[in-house]
Amino acid sequence: MKMYCYQCQEAAKNVACEGAKGVCGVTSEVINIQDLSVHLLKGLAIYSQKARENGIETDKTTAFMHQVLFTTITNANFTVKSSVEQIKTILKYRNELKTKLADKGIVLENLHKSATWEGEEKDFEAKAKTMVGKIDAPNEDIRSLRALILYGLKGLAAYAEHAHVLGYNQDDINAFTEKALIALTNDNLTVEENIALVLETGKFGVDVMALLDKANTETYGNPEITTVKLGVNKNPGILISGHDLKDIEALLKQTEGTGVDVYTHSEMLPAHYYPKLKKYKHLVGNYGGAWWSQKTDFESFNGPILFTTNCLVPPRKDAKYNDKVFTTGATSLEGWTHIADAEEGKEKDFSQIVELAKKCEAPIEIETGEIVGGFAHNQVLALSDKIVDAVKSGAIKKFFVMAGCDGRMKGREYYTDFAQELPKDTVILTAGCAKYRYNKLNLGDIGGIPRVLDAGQCNDSYSLAVIALKLKEVFELNDINDLPIAYNIAWYEQKAVIVLLALLHLGVKNIKLGPTLPAFLSPNVAKVLVETFGINGINTVKEDIKTYLG
Repeated sequence: MKMYCYQCQEAAKNVACEGAKGVCGVTSEVINIQDLSVHLLKGLAIYSQKARENGIETDKTTAFMHQVLFTTITNANFTVKSSVEQIKTILKYRNELKTKLADKGIVLENLHKSATWEGEEKDFEAKAKTMVGKIDAPNEDIRSLRALILYGLKGLAAYAEHAHVLGYNQDDINAFTEKALIALTNDNLTVEENIALVLETGKFGVDVMALLDKANTETYGNPEITTVKLGVNKNPGILISGHDLKDIEALLKQTEGTGVDVYTHSEMLPAHYYPKLKKYKHLVGNYGGAWWSQKTDFESFNGPILFTTNCLVPPRKDAKYNDKVFTTGATSLEGWTHIADAEEGKEKDFSQIVELAKKCEAPIEIETGEIVGGFAHNQVLALSDKIVDAVKSGAIKKFFVMAGCDGRMKGREYYTDFAQELPKDTVILTAGCAKYRYNKLNLGDIGGIPRVLDAGQCNDSYSLAVIALKLKEVFELNDINDLPIAYNIAWYEQKAVIVLLALLHLGVKNIKLGPTLPAFLSPNVAKVLVETFGINGINTVKEDIKTYLG
C-alpha cells in the first residue's frame, strides 16, 4: 500500500486509492507529504492555541494553517516541493511560538507526537512514508468522525483563505481551526463528543461562508441577474478557472486595453454576476463546462489558461495546451508555470500570461447560446414577493436544492435526468459546478422566474441557506424542514463536505447525497447520519422524484 486516500467521491472502488497514483492523478509521494503537513499542523495548532490564550499574536499562524489545508484538498496541488516548503514553515512557526511562550515562562509538556517531531528536509520523505494508512484513531467509528471533521475543516479552510485574500478574517473561526485540529489528536474524546464536534464544524462552516459572502459582496457588489455568452469573439483570449475573484480582478485590470479577451471556465462562471467585475467589457463569456471537461475544453481554447484554485486535472503528456497553463495560489503541477503570491499591498503579476495570449489564435467556438445566473440571496430576496405569491398560488409546488460538485462518473448523468424529469411547477436552486449537469438545458420559467436559479460558486452555497431561512420566516414556520424545499446534493471534494455539515447544523434533514456516500464513513457513523438526520443515497430518478413528491 503506497498511499491511502479516500477524501473524495472518486476514491477507488468507493474504498480508497492505495496505489502509486490516485484516481485524480495525484501521486503517492504527494499525498504522503501532504498527510505529513496536516499531521504537523495539529502540533502547530497546539502551540498556536496556547499562544492565543496568553495574548501572543497568532493571526499569521492560523492564516497559514488555512493555506496549508487548502492545498491538500482534492485536485489542488500536485507537487512535493510546495508541501516541503510548507513543512519547513510549520516547523519554523512552531519554534517561534515555542520561544515566545518560553519567554513568558510557559513550557508545554506531554505533547502529542505532532508537536514534538523535529526534522530537516532530508528527513521529510522517510517521515512522509510513515503517514500511509487510515487516519489515526482508537477505533473505526472515531476514525470516521475524525475524517468528517478533518475534511470539513479543509473545506472551511478554503473559504477562510478566499476571505483572507480580500482582507476579511474572523477570530473565532481561527480559534476553531486550532481547536478542531487539536481534537484530532485527543483519543479521550467519546463518540458523542466527536459527533458534537462534527456539528460544531458545520456551525463554523456557516460562519465562514457568511464571512466569505461579506468579503465578496462588499468588495465586488451583490451579484445581479446576468446573461453570460457561451460563444467566442475574434480576439485572442485567456481562460481563467478555479474560484478566486481577486485573481480574476487583477487579470481583468492587466488585460484592459490590450486586445485580449478574458473567458471564465467552470466555477469562475459566477464572476460575471458581480457588478465590479462585469463592468470590464473584455470579460466576454464562459468557455466549456465543469472542471472535469478541461482536457477537451483546453485543447480548443488556443490561448493561455490560469488556474486560481482547485479543480485541476493533470493533462495527457501530449496535450497541446501543456505549455500554456499557469497556476497560482493553492494550485501547482510539475511542468506548469506557477505565479507567485504578490507582495502585501500589490497585485499578482500576470504579464507573462498576457504577453503569451497576444501571440495566440482566438478560441475555437465549441458552443453557442447563453446562460442566465446571478441568483444569490440578495437578488432572490428582491424577488421574494413574486416567489412567495407563486408558492401561495400553487404555481411553484416545490424547490429542489441541487448544489455541490460535478464529476467524471457516468452515474452523474442522474442529475441531468433528475432536472429534466422534475415537474414544470418546481424550481432548482443551485450553486457549485453541479449546475453544469443542467444549466444549459431549456427548462423554462414559472411566471418569469427561471426554473434554474444559480446562486454562484460552491463558495456561494451560503446564499441557499439564507434563502431557505428567509422563506421560513416569510411563511412563519417553526421548522426549516416544513418548507417546500428538498435537498439532492452532489459531492466530490471537501468543500462539499463543509456545505453538508453546515446544512446539518442548520437542522436540515432528509438530504440525498450522491452519487455515492463517502467512503470514509464507517457503517455505524453512516447509520447515525441516516437515523438522526435522514441522510441517504440516491436511487433511480423516478424513485427519488416519487419519494420527494409523493
